[in-house]
Amino acid sequence: MKRQDYISWDEYFMGVALLAAMRSKDPHTQVGACIVNRQHIILSTGYNGFPVGCSDDEYPWEREGEPAGTKYPFVVHAELNAILNSGGKSLTGASIYVDLFPCNECAKAIIQSGIKEVVYLSDKYADAPSTQASKRMLRSAGIAVRQLKPEKKEITLHYKHE
Repeated sequence: MKRQDYISWDEYFMGVALLAAMRSKDPHTQVGACIVNRQHIILSTGYNGFPVGCSDDEYPWEREGEPAGTKYPFVVHAELNAILNSGGKSLTGASIYVDLFPCNECAKAIIQSGIKEVVYLSDKYADAPSTQASKRMLRSAGIAVRQLKPEKKEITLHYKHE
């Protein structure tokens, strides 16, 4: 008889997104993304951080202050990083798993890349104008959007078989 407690595809891909988020050096918010095709093959992953070649030690991580002194003009969001990390693979019809609902800038990139589904965990900024704009654009573009309600509360990884 086969094992019964295995995780679903949704839990698996969201788990990969959450694992990618753990690579973020942002001290405040860590977000990860995982792009998957219809055959359940991972096409790309990404997390929020500075562009390649921009030192994590030379740019600000602050959230408040003058714009040039905060992280906001410099950080690449997880969704955009995943799209850019895809290396030119076709993302048409793919799904993107992300732990935080995409902002309006990421929604534009999602739409332009041909991704057809957004699966997210948290809609923490639901009332923010950028999130409202994101939802409007995704809806207009016919992108399916759904919040994942995982059956498991957590997934534990071990580096060593017990």
